[in-house]
Parts: sequence; C-alpha cells; structure tokens
Amino acid sequence: MNRKPLPIFFTFLFWFLLFFQIQDIQAEKLSDVADLIGDQDAVLVADQQGRILLSKNADKKLIPASTLKILTSLVAIHYLGPDYRFATEFYLDNDSNLKIKGYGDPLLTSEILEEISKALVSRLDAEHKKIKDIVLDDSYFKQPIIIPGITSSSQPYDAPNGALCANFNTVYFRRLENGKYVSAEEQTPLLPFALRKVRESKLTMGRIVFSHKKNENTLYFGHLLKYFLEKEGVESNGDIRLGRVNKENDRLLFKYISIFSIKEIISKLIEHSNNFMANQLLISAGTKLYRPPGTLDKGVLAALNYTKNVLNIDNISIIEGSGISRQNRSSANSLHKILEKFEPYYELMHKSGREFYKTGTLDGISTRVGYIRNERGGLYRFVVLINTQGKSAESIMNRLLKVIK
Repeated sequence: MNRKPLPIFFTFLFWFLLFFQIQDIQAEKLSDVADLIGDQDAVLVADQQGRILLSKNADKKLIPASTLKILTSLVAIHYLGPDYRFATEFYLDNDSNLKIKGYGDPLLTSEILEEISKALVSRLDAEHKKIKDIVLDDSYFKQPIIIPGITSSSQPYDAPNGALCANFNTVYFRRLENGKYVSAEEQTPLLPFALRKVRESKLTMGRIVFSHKKNENTLYFGHLLKYFLEKEGVESNGDIRLGRVNKENDRLLFKYISIFSIKEIISKLIEHSNNFMANQLLISAGTKLYRPPGTLDKGVLAALNYTKNVLNIDNISIIEGSGISRQNRSSANSLHKILEKFEPYYELMHKSGREFYKTGTLDGISTRVGYIRNERGGLYRFVVLINTQGKSAESIMNRLLKVIK
C-alpha cells in the first residue's frame, strides 16, 4: 500500500521533464529567429499561458504601422461597446428642408443610402415629396480633422474624416475607350459633383478622394443622397449646403441605426486595413468619453487613457488611430499586452492556415502581429516589428510557423 505512490511520482517526473525538454528544444529553434532581428527590429513570442518564449529588443519603441489598428479596435470596443451601432438622423424643418445629422458612421455606403432613401420616401407625406434644400449637419465632429501622416493625395488611405461621410469619401472610376468617364462600381453613380475631380486626375482608372477643402467630404454625402432620393421619386429643387439641425423645431423623420455592430465594423477594418474607418472609430470613442465635438486629440486621449488604466502600458506613443503616422511608436511588449486583451476577438483577424494576423506596411517598415494556433488548439501570440529598410516580417513568420506546431 505504501509503495504505490513511487511509480506515480516517477511517471509525473518523466512527463514534467519531457515538457521542459520540449520547451528547451523549441526555445533553441526560436533562437534562430532572433538572429534575423536587427537593431531597428523586434520580436516577441509567447505561449498560450503568456510565458515569453522569444524576446529580442522587446522594450524598444518602434513604428507599428497598421498593427496599431488592433489597439484602436480595443479602444472602440471599450468605450463604445462591442454591440454599439452608429446612428444617422433625418429631419424635416418648417420650410421643407431635409436635414441630416451625422454621428461618425464609417459605413454609410451607396447601398445603405439607397435603403435609407426608400425608408425616407415611406415617411414623407404627399405634400413633402418635393423638398427644398438638403442641409448637412456634420457638427458632431469638429472640422477639419487633420490626421498626421495623411496627405492630399488621391489615394483612399488619405481620405479625410468627418461626422457625415459617404463611401469613405472616395469615388472609384474608369474611362471608356470613347473617353467617357463612368463609375467602376455598379452601385455608385458618377455624379457631376465628382466628375470635375475625376477629369483633373487624368487617370484612366482609379479613385479620387473628397477633401476638407470647401467641405467636399460632407457635401458629397448630400449629392449622393439627392441622387437616390430622386431615384425614388422625391424632387429636390434647392441647394445642398451645410447647416445645423434644430431638434426643438425640426421634425425627426427617420433615425437610421447601422446594420453593422462595432465588432462587425472592426472585422471590415482589419480585413481592408482602412485608415478612414480606424480614425472614425478612434474619434468616436474620444467623443463618447470627452463629449462632442469629436476631435483627433480627444480620440488620442481616450486611447492613452485606455492603454494606461486598462492595459497598464506607459511605453507607447499614439498620434492617430490607423498607424499611417510614422510618429506612432510601440514596443513589442506593449503590442503583446494588446494582443492578450484582443484574444477574445482573434477570429476577426485575417486567417491563413493556423495564423490569425494583422500586417503593417510603410516605406521601410514591415510589421506583423497576431496568433498561431498549435495542433492542440492553443494560441501562441507573436509580435514582429521590422523597421530596417529592405527587410520583411514575412521571412521571420515563415520560421515561426515551422517551429510552433
């Protein structure tokens, strides 16, 4: 009776030592990965229990590029809530002007505006099938919002932010053989409002961006809404202009609640790595915490408050929410804490085989963060920050995937 515990003890000891032997073999293989990390790079790998298996330059603050969007997503989830849905309000005043108040919805696309127009028609009585002005209230965000790293280019990643925007403030077009410009998206018309900018681009195909200049980004929403309203039989014989809703005197016709929750928006944000969407979420979170009007500064303060008080991170520099600014800085250790918090949402990330990830790319910058699922279903967290010109995070990921089984 007294001799039985001894074999049990040796069995336990065998598996205990075998486990650490496997860990040592793994660590030895991972050390080969560390050899690829230069002075301006960093790597960190942790197992499913959070034990650090590989760490090099993990405290060094480097440029995270678009991997910062994972933090922005967490900030939005924390302050707005995972099930929060953006709203957009439509009013009619005593002079038959249609007024629209925006609250920062990043996904007001042509398809959505067409459905909104149908809903508005059903709420307009016969005498109001003809409206006067279309008045756009974008005062929920302070304008203009200048994002460091954003230029005045025609690239969609340079689209400006605002409280009332359509189609990410861009239009996709192409030129036919006869020289005529048409929309490259079936659901979106190429409006006269956009045609001048399209012609000025001198491109045969591509996108134009509506800027803050002359309130283009907000006015485009009005022109697109007018198109879909007229398609539904509503006439508008007035101007399209900026103005304010007076909630005491104006009649609420329709309140559109987004069909997308914050979690669904984050999935699209990560899928397309959309800078406009990222900063819309950041500014909206800041507005919720510090009250309107929304500004980039309030969004950044909300993010810094979250990193310090929730994630216990001090060693981070946040300039904006998309990662396009090279002034953003984070260490691999900080990004690991971010990944640890994001783990319940890891399936919102890109998936390739066993890897769930978010990449980041700027000139001379290649980054990648995420999770690797092992054969037993456990998740290993990884951070790869390459800030050395000419190097890529991909070669390091190939090594990691071979080691982590």
